[in-house]
Amino acid sequence: MKFFTFRNITFLSLYLTPFAVMAQTSTDGSTYRGSRVEVPFLNITPDSRSGAMGEAGVAISPDVNANFWNPSKLAFLESNDELSLSYSPWLRHLVPDISLSYLSYAHKIDDRNTLGASLRYFNYGSLQLNDDQSNNQGTYTPNEFSLDVSYARKFGEGFSLGLTGRFIHSSISSVSFATAGSTQTGRAGNAFAADVSMFYKTTYGDDNLFAFGANISNIGTKISYTTNGPKYFLPANLKLGAANTWNLDENNQITVAFDVNKLLTPTPPIKDANGNIISGKNDDVSVPSGIFQSFGDAPGGFSEELKEISLSPGAEYWYNNQFAIRAGYLYENPSKSDRRYITLGFGLKYDIFKFDFSYLAASQQNSPLANTLRFSLSASFGGTSNVSK
Repeated sequence: MKFFTFRNITFLSLYLTPFAVMAQTSTDGSTYRGSRVEVPFLNITPDSRSGAMGEAGVAISPDVNANFWNPSKLAFLESNDELSLSYSPWLRHLVPDISLSYLSYAHKIDDRNTLGASLRYFNYGSLQLNDDQSNNQGTYTPNEFSLDVSYARKFGEGFSLGLTGRFIHSSISSVSFATAGSTQTGRAGNAFAADVSMFYKTTYGDDNLFAFGANISNIGTKISYTTNGPKYFLPANLKLGAANTWNLDENNQITVAFDVNKLLTPTPPIKDANGNIISGKNDDVSVPSGIFQSFGDAPGGFSEELKEISLSPGAEYWYNNQFAIRAGYLYENPSKSDRRYITLGFGLKYDIFKFDFSYLAASQQNSPLANTLRFSLSASFGGTSNVSK
């Protein structure tokens, strides 16, 4: 049993997604400023393959977990049906029973059209709530989940587009708390969102492959946890990625991938003691305005905008299409969310089954993300689609 207040749940969000909360202190002691978003679990890497490649997954070869990374890749799946289940204990050094579970499925309608579906479930464990005076407020089991449905269509030999619809449910508060001189009743938050994605691949040379992908995700309604309280942005997000695969011979294959990532939410401005904006732009805007504004509203100008981009280089080696080893690195600027870590992992394939494992070795001392593990088990069945193009 743990002793947590409502504020602790917000603190945990700092380690779920880039720039999750504002005015925090980084591991090197500096203060950084990020966008205020809710349901940040939507941007946690759920699967072990990309989790071992520095969280690069937008343009690597398609598998069923493209439901998360780039749903348009589903159009290029080789099997008619694929199913995957992933599990990761999260922040286990802080709280032992926080976890993320991810179920992903894809079905090829024909050679051009594919449907996908996935379920993400984030469990915060069983919490004992205390107020600021450490008075017992009872127990609560906060959790969040999202349910996605995707459609991908192939246009020609190497290009596809994807569209995803998403329902989000976040139950992280059922208590009453004071805010701005009044009492607000906590409730579960619900929201709807959509993703749009694209994928392009082409072969060159001796059967080598270059691929590029993009995914704009979590474009949707704002979410609120109180009856008449404020509404917050979802973690709208832009992922761009490229990958190159070299088939060295019939048994050896190497892929190098590189992803860039940016939240599409407003950066909070700098204000004076009276609440007047002295640098940056007003972040109390609509969702469409926030997305466009996110490319040019950082108080520090263009240099700060560049700091809001995270980088994910990764590599994968396959031997005989049966054994894979992977490595990668994720970098975020210390003045922003400040996640920096090396990732490692491996994969095994036998018949229709695949098992993947990843390990996160955080570069910062005493990072709560250190030693994070991910496990994925997947299966391909139903044969290979033979419908003509």
